Amino acid sequence: MKPWQVLDSKLLIDERWLQLRADRVRLGNGHEIERFHVIHGPDWASVLCVTDASEVVLVRQYRHGIAGTSLELPAGVIDPNETPEEAARRELLEETGYESNDWVSIQSVSTEPARHTTRAHFFLARGARATKAPAPEESEVLEVVHVPAGSVVAGDGGFLLGEAPVGGEVVRVLNLEALGRAN
Repeated sequence: MKPWQVLDSKLLIDERWLQLRADRVRLGNGHEIERFHVIHGPDWASVLCVTDASEVVLVRQYRHGIAGTSLELPAGVIDPNETPEEAARRELLEETGYESNDWVSIQSVSTEPARHTTRAHFFLARGARATKAPAPEESEVLEVVHVPAGSVVAGDGGFLLGEAPVGGEVVRVLNLEALGRAN
């Protein structure tokens, strides 16, 4: 498939966590789009953390975008000069106080490839253990939550990468045989 040709590009927003540009593009079939918006944010890493007791370690926090609480995998932005796994290890320790010596890269995905440049990197941390108190950043107010691994798995043995309502909250977890890999 022929890539789109960028005829013109204008940066509309250039902030620390968000860049937005408007491109004038020509598609492979010759059709032109006058203003196609492309959103850039930093890449991030996320951790499916499973303890020796077969519990999944999650974090609950308020998310302003959805105006509510969210129960999610520990995750965060990959800092400059940091690998995705290094970021995952750092975020897990900062947000939950947990560490693991058994890490598996699950997958890397484009979060919304139509308009976003951001990539998300998912890891499994097996045999995780609490080694210190959580130390989230000032902009994070988190609650560490432990759930039995079996309770985050759908009837078919998988779960979805995305959202599932649970008790009025939105839970974001990973759909893979990753929990099976945890055993």
